[in-house]
Amino acid sequence: MSNSTIEKTSCLIIGSGPAGYTAAIYTSRANLIPTLYQGIQPGGQLTITTEVENYPGYPNGVQGPEMMVDFEKQATRMGADIRFGLATKVDFSSRPFKVWIDEEKEIHADTVIIATGASAKWLGLESEQRLNGFGVSACAVCDGFFFKGKEVAIVGAGDTAAEEAHYLSKLCTTVHMFIRKGEMKASKVMQDRVKNTSNIKIYWNTNTDEILGEQKVEAVRIVNNKTGEKQEIPISGFFVAIGHEPNSSIFNGFLDMDEAGYIKTIPGTTKTNIEGVFACGDVQDKNYRQAVTAAGSGCMAALDAERYLAAIGH
Repeated sequence: MSNSTIEKTSCLIIGSGPAGYTAAIYTSRANLIPTLYQGIQPGGQLTITTEVENYPGYPNGVQGPEMMVDFEKQATRMGADIRFGLATKVDFSSRPFKVWIDEEKEIHADTVIIATGASAKWLGLESEQRLNGFGVSACAVCDGFFFKGKEVAIVGAGDTAAEEAHYLSKLCTTVHMFIRKGEMKASKVMQDRVKNTSNIKIYWNTNTDEILGEQKVEAVRIVNNKTGEKQEIPISGFFVAIGHEPNSSIFNGFLDMDEAGYIKTIPGTTKTNIEGVFACGDVQDKNYRQAVTAAGSGCMAALDAERYLAAIGH
């Protein structure tokens, strides 16, 4: 690789959701002049969320994409260098850390803040993508409120699905829960909670055939994978809770991760196993996964990076 494409920065931020942009705001104010690459989905998961009502400071709620534009404008005003581009490869074996953007541009960074987020796993139906944001959601805590007093369906068999079904049961008249197999993966306590909630109706050995509706979700067609019998259920909301996948694969071999691929950080910090590399937001948080907690950890990562640079004399 020729030297002409190598660029140096004291702080490189990878990712542009609430965590990445908050890290950019804080590192800019600390005069670290950060470079931020937005990744494959500028604005992250919030750009596929319509209304956000649970982020402090927006009394009337805000559209997810609009909120991310606000974050970006604030980071830019503070002096962050925000760019399109996807980190495709890293080398954290020595300092400065090397990160390749779009497989060609090479960045040398004294510190790296990883805010690459996570992506919801989907069923892979055309109707699911088409109606995403129009009744289809991957986050009951974010969107359940909009279906107050209505019938909804949820797909999933793990703790998250059970937790979200229970959450929805307090808001919705009926929660239809579709489980692919004859048993659930959720912990015993969560299974009991779901089974003992009168307005959660569990369908075993059930696959989603299609989500029905033109402009918004109107019904769902399910199929019993033992008998082949099909059934249509009128619903207003369809929730997918089959898990999230952290966007962490390019850091394999350098950073410690758990079995699901979430980057491990030292509790109470955003520090990874490599000094000078920090991780924040949903790529290291599988518990909360909210915009406000991601933003908080982005602030922590910026402060951790600033202290690290001060300690090494930058």
